[in-house]
Amino acid sequence: MPRGRVHMPRRALAGVEATVAETAHAFPRHSHDRFGVGVIVSGGHRSASGRGVVEARAQDAIMVNPGEVHDGSPLDERGRAWRMLYVEPSMLNDAARELNGDATDEREIELTRPVVRDPLLARLFERVFAVSVETPSVPDDLIREEALLDLLGHLVRTHATRPARSSPAKALGPIARAKMRIDDDPAASLTLAELAVDSGLSRFQLLRGFAHEMGLPPHAYRMQRRVGLARQWIARGAPLADAALAAGFADQSHMTRAFVRLLGVTPANYAAAIR
Repeated sequence: MPRGRVHMPRRALAGVEATVAETAHAFPRHSHDRFGVGVIVSGGHRSASGRGVVEARAQDAIMVNPGEVHDGSPLDERGRAWRMLYVEPSMLNDAARELNGDATDEREIELTRPVVRDPLLARLFERVFAVSVETPSVPDDLIREEALLDLLGHLVRTHATRPARSSPAKALGPIARAKMRIDDDPAASLTLAELAVDSGLSRFQLLRGFAHEMGLPPHAYRMQRRVGLARQWIARGAPLADAALAAGFADQSHMTRAFVRLLGVTPANYAAAIR
């Protein structure tokens, strides 16, 4: 199986992004800003998820929460193939509130299992994929909306929960302040010393604490955020070289290496898929 053959089809649903992959590429630890739900088409996949190491095989459904750090590698040299839909958090949370009839509950839901064998989930997923990705020219928007709502409803009813209500908000901790500094401007050139001063920690405390709380060291987290920022610039139509500089990369080659490592696809392929 080829290494790194990943395709991002044109988005046909607002708030939903699709990925098709057939690859032996091993993805490093990273997270997404959206809920992810997909189906393994062939082969086997291993991931160190937020709930420990899990394995998925053909016809298994796979799920990930926003911000959940995970990685991914094939079970053997043959690689694996899968299809994913990444859904804006507000869409799944709004579906949960509609189903539960509680418009005042602002707690965000969590998908509870990284891997599950659920034939109904697989069928609902395939229906969404068929009408929104494989045949995006389906003339009736109602068909796509119904298919997506059926999938979201099943996820909420069967594979999601709401965390217990948290205690009253407290002042941001030092690691949260460091994360916010990176989030505010991923393209900025920052040093551990600067982040440590902002956080009131030593460089060693910051490095250990950040990796423990975020699942990634500061540099890897910033790189992930830079890739996300570059994707936004590319989606707006920016030339690749301009997107690279705007996102804080040294040059376009630097951005390309980061894209391939984290997404398994080049910026050029990503641009072609979403435009």
